[in-house]
Amino acid sequence: MDAQALLIGMCAIGAGLAVLVAIGPGISEGFATGKAVEAIARQPEAKKDILSTLIIGNAITESNSIYGLLIALLIIFVLAGKLG
Repeated sequence: MDAQALLIGMCAIGAGLAVLVAIGPGISEGFATGKAVEAIARQPEAKKDILSTLIIGNAITESNSIYGLLIALLIIFVLAGKLG
């Protein structure tokens, strides 16, 4: 087996693992949205405060997914590009 082919294959595996970072934020955003809907159902007058907190929390959580995607793209195009 060629060492360069092995390194490119490992880059592909690393990029795939980096994309798996999106699973956690996806689950947590769904959970947070469900809890926000429950809170709004209990206290409709607090809807504005709940929604603003939810949007800020989801934006922070989504940044983790974007970082994982960025790392995957860097692995694929920069590191594998230098090897291949």
